[in-house]
Amino acid sequence: MSPEEKTGAAEKAGAAEKAGAAEKAGAAEKAGAAEKAGAAEKNGAAEKNGAAEKNGAAEKNGVVLRLTDVVKTFPGVRALDGVQLEVRAGEVHCLLGQNGAGKSTLIKVLAGVHHADAGEITWHGAPFAPASPQAAMRAGIATIYQELDLVDDLSVAENALLGREESRFGFTRRRSAAERTRTILGRLGHPEIPPRRLVRSLPAAGKQIVSMARALSHDARLIVMDEPSAVLAHDEVGNLFRIIRELTAEGIAVIYISHRLAEIREIGDRVTVLKDGRTTAAGLPARTTSTRELVGRMTGRNIEYVFPPRPAPAVREPILTVTGLTRKSEFADVSLTVSPGEIVGIAGLVGSGRSELLETIYGARRPDTGTVTLAGRRIRSAKGAVKSGMGMAPEERKSQALLLDQPVYKNMTLASFTGFAHAGFTDTTGERKAAQETADRLDLRPRDVGRAVRTLSGGNQQKVVVGRWLVSERKVLLLDEPTRGVDVGARAELYQVVRALAEDGVGVLLVSSEVPEVLGLADRVLVMREGRIVHEAPATELDEDTVLDLVMAGSLLEGESA
Repeated sequence: MSPEEKTGAAEKAGAAEKAGAAEKAGAAEKAGAAEKAGAAEKNGAAEKNGAAEKNGAAEKNGVVLRLTDVVKTFPGVRALDGVQLEVRAGEVHCLLGQNGAGKSTLIKVLAGVHHADAGEITWHGAPFAPASPQAAMRAGIATIYQELDLVDDLSVAENALLGREESRFGFTRRRSAAERTRTILGRLGHPEIPPRRLVRSLPAAGKQIVSMARALSHDARLIVMDEPSAVLAHDEVGNLFRIIRELTAEGIAVIYISHRLAEIREIGDRVTVLKDGRTTAAGLPARTTSTRELVGRMTGRNIEYVFPPRPAPAVREPILTVTGLTRKSEFADVSLTVSPGEIVGIAGLVGSGRSELLETIYGARRPDTGTVTLAGRRIRSAKGAVKSGMGMAPEERKSQALLLDQPVYKNMTLASFTGFAHAGFTDTTGERKAAQETADRLDLRPRDVGRAVRTLSGGNQQKVVVGRWLVSERKVLLLDEPTRGVDVGARAELYQVVRALAEDGVGVLLVSSEVPEVLGLADRVLVMREGRIVHEAPATELDEDTVLDLVMAGSLLEGESA
């Protein structure tokens, strides 16, 4: 090979080598680019997945309802004055506050009954202002009121599916409705409630279950419960809490309103406190925040039960005597006495016959056997009881004690109306004056005695019921759950009123589901179980554990024998 040929071959080989190197470099560059692209794609996918995961977590555990500076004003009253509230999915958010603090107004704003005048409400991040209760329900917010809004003459299924009835050719599909209701009741742990049974025949606990079934039939994502345990026995409260935990496990949020701080600790996650229409604390941990702080935020005081001093017992002849009183299937052979100036408390479970006993003593129910005498006069009717000097504040204040559309002063003077009637004319000025003095004594909020009773909070309505018997002089006063649904501050005020009545010589017979209340307020305690008085002792000789053992003994023994 000539030198020129060698040179040409070497040149070609060099070019080929360079080309190969370049090709390799290009391939490597492409591979690197591809690798970078793949890494970028993976990083992008990971970033997207991470974002999606975070969004999912935020949706699952994030805020579903937020109220910011919400204001609601009624004539002469600023019921909500810049309320703040934040509720998360799957939590039990407890709402505390005195009666008149704005709790009822707040839940009615959420339920679409009232409309906020100012501020912002967001539901799942979007502005929320329901035009009606139906609109709120469609959005997924259900409210179970303390005074249950059920139709007594409709069946369980008809109440549970009210507004969501299935129909075909204009006819309601009752079998399908019954099946749907049965499924919901089973989910609530009460498959024994017949869907076709009339609601009026159910006990209070059963009615509450029906109200909860209605909420679930609407696929609610937030359920507001206003004093749900107020009418429940001890075992039913445990079942209520089980249901609430199952609902929150599904991501449903619950706003829980109660005056019983022990319940807040057991079922709550966080607490918001209202006072005079303002938020005084938000998002407090329910289980670890002290009672002193919670009560202080509500009232400025720092104790839950404030009982007036109990005077030394005085021996007096009984003014009220009950002998062998019996009503079949309700209570049997009950005998008791109440002396002037004495407070006698009856402790027992819901369903033990306590309320029925008081109504029979008052003459609202006719006994099968037995007698009731007041100051030596036989009581046979409610009219006779009132004429003889007996008064009663029943447990169901709205349905049994109040004229909701009438003003406060008319309700307070109802039992003593004849004292304000002269020559065929009513002394309205005298009525108002007497009612105003009583309203001031009870610290009624607001003090306006011309306001319709319907517009008052539950605790202030209870003050009106008690106030009725302060306007007229009574010898004996029967009180059935006088502080049910009443906040800590108003409760202490009612205790003072009851003790003051006793010091004025009035005999008081008191029924309460709260054992500390009976022991702290009464002079003498009767323990009732399954319609019978099983124990009687001075309150100073009993403690809460002893009373609970006595009222629960029958149920526990039945459980062992079963």
